[in-house]
Amino acid sequence: MQNEPVEVTLKVTDVFEKLGIPYLIGGSLASTLYGMVRTTQDSDIVAEMRAEHLQPFVAALQDEFYVDDEMIAEAIQRRSSFNIIHRETMFKVDVFIPRPRPFLESQFARAQRQTFTFETEIGAKFASPEDIILSKLEWYRMGGEVSDRQWRDILGVLKVRAGELDLAYLRKWANELKVGDLLERALKEAE
Repeated sequence: MQNEPVEVTLKVTDVFEKLGIPYLIGGSLASTLYGMVRTTQDSDIVAEMRAEHLQPFVAALQDEFYVDDEMIAEAIQRRSSFNIIHRETMFKVDVFIPRPRPFLESQFARAQRQTFTFETEIGAKFASPEDIILSKLEWYRMGGEVSDRQWRDILGVLKVRAGELDLAYLRKWANELKVGDLLERALKEAE
């Protein structure tokens, strides 16, 4: 697989779409799409999975992925995360089952469909560039503000998308998420 991270991730999002599960791709896969390219060992998907999705999800992916239905059931119940691993490539997909909050609703509403062509054309929903910046600012803060990789991802999206970003939206949510100071620092560094 030449485009392993994207191809493997799209196998999972295809199942989400077939099961009617709201999702979006975030993390480094999305920040690479909108910003600076970097390699990644995994992809991150936010998905609103419920208990009734468990068996059809496992059934759809178990031939190509290592899946642990008990881990997934626990993640659904606790609204936490689980991962699955593509057997052929050993590429890992992390799935985060979020707690409801206003920022999440905004992320889902603003998700953008991106299309890729491999053997056929396939698309998936990605978090918007603004929401990737905000999510990464949150992760950066929660991680003690030490991750150079997260910070570079943030700056990469800010630099590549300069002039296209909705700064009012960014500032509104950065203040609500209590990362407004980090956003302003990143905006200055990205100039």
